[in-house]
Amino acid sequence: MSTRKIGTIICGIATVIVIVFTIYKMIVGKEVGFNEIVAIGSLLSMFLTSITWGTKEEKDGILQEEELGQKITEKSSKISYFLILLFIFGAIIGDKIVNGTTNIFLLMLLGLSMITLPFIEFLVAKKYQ
Repeated sequence: MSTRKIGTIICGIATVIVIVFTIYKMIVGKEVGFNEIVAIGSLLSMFLTSITWGTKEEKDGILQEEELGQKITEKSSKISYFLILLFIFGAIIGDKIVNGTTNIFLLMLLGLSMITLPFIEFLVAKKYQ
């Protein structure tokens, strides 16, 4: 069994354990906090990375350094950016519906996220000019 498969299995099991524990805490009525959310996000990110990218030593998939890997990263980054923008906008609308007010921090985050891509594109373009 390859190192990639072993890492994928370990990350997958750890993710499932943390998700089940978090669901258990919710059922019991305990507070689900920052640590659980960050742990689920980190482990899920590691799991998805391990099933997406191969290793150079074992030649078992697409390498992130290859041209195809870079195109995948570029396209998925842009899609992720717009999804995050949509999620933040949805959170602002949800906050307005639920609480009747608008959270200033969410509004600032939306504004910041709207200018991030054009600003980074500007900086990268300056690098090539």
